[in-house]
Amino acid sequence: MLRIEHLSRAYGNFVAVDDVSFSIEKGEIVGLLGHNGAGKTTIMKMISGYLEPNRGRIEINGLEIGAAREAVQQQLGYLPETLPIYPEMIMADYLDYAASLKGLRGDHARTEIHRVIQATDIGAKLLAPIATLSRGYKQRVGVAQAIIGNPSLLILDEPTNGLDPTQTQHMRELIRQIAKNATVMLSTHIMQEVDAICDRVLIMRSGRLVLDAKLEELRRSQNLLLHSDLDDEKFFHNISGIKKASPLPTDSGHLYHLSLYPGFDATQVSAELARTLIENGNSIYELKREQRDLEAVFREVNEQPMTGELNHAA
Repeated sequence: MLRIEHLSRAYGNFVAVDDVSFSIEKGEIVGLLGHNGAGKTTIMKMISGYLEPNRGRIEINGLEIGAAREAVQQQLGYLPETLPIYPEMIMADYLDYAASLKGLRGDHARTEIHRVIQATDIGAKLLAPIATLSRGYKQRVGVAQAIIGNPSLLILDEPTNGLDPTQTQHMRELIRQIAKNATVMLSTHIMQEVDAICDRVLIMRSGRLVLDAKLEELRRSQNLLLHSDLDDEKFFHNISGIKKASPLPTDSGHLYHLSLYPGFDATQVSAELARTLIENGNSIYELKREQRDLEAVFREVNEQPMTGELNHAA
């Protein structure tokens, strides 16, 4: 649905995006992460047609944006970090204007405006000047303009910025509903947002794509946690695949963090470990694969040395 091939963009001598390639299929919700200056916003601006790449290709639903810019843009919804709203306009007039920019007219435009008002729950302030709205309301108006016309690709930069917890949950549900018939790219500094709604994550670093992986894969560490009555670190030397056993504090028994050698399957190592412990007469209180959160993965990716190869899993 969205295909990016060897995308690059420089500002003078500064390379903001460096040979980035990826594709996103219909129905996916993909998180785009990276520190400030990593290249996220530049990529989103190029996908939207606001910036031209120095090199590379952007294709949406089979159309190349350089050759069919207007046709591609009619399929897009874009919420930039700086809200595209006019403070002096009444909200209703602004949404009518946004619909006209999408090429909507007459009954179709009115139907779409009514739909996005309901979807973003902004009807109570429909006749208010945008300048008088709270930060959260303005954010929802920005989302409303982005989803007018049922875009096939929705690009959201910090969509929950300024929203309270209830509004944030509502926004997550709205994004999930949109993704049933569209593709969603979400950029945010809030890791919980990506954890809550995204299927996949792309991590940028210094203009390069350094990780592209399913969230489910990222959460599954190759390391193990064992809670047992075993009080002997040397015991693990007899288990194939265990590189290091590190004791952890616990209120009862003994807790170990077990690091595995690359290439060993955690499931098979767990089976051998459990069998050996039982044969040795030890009790197993808990044996499980270590679960990592996205914040830990993000930190690992940004601390490891830069290489020329893309990591498909951390």
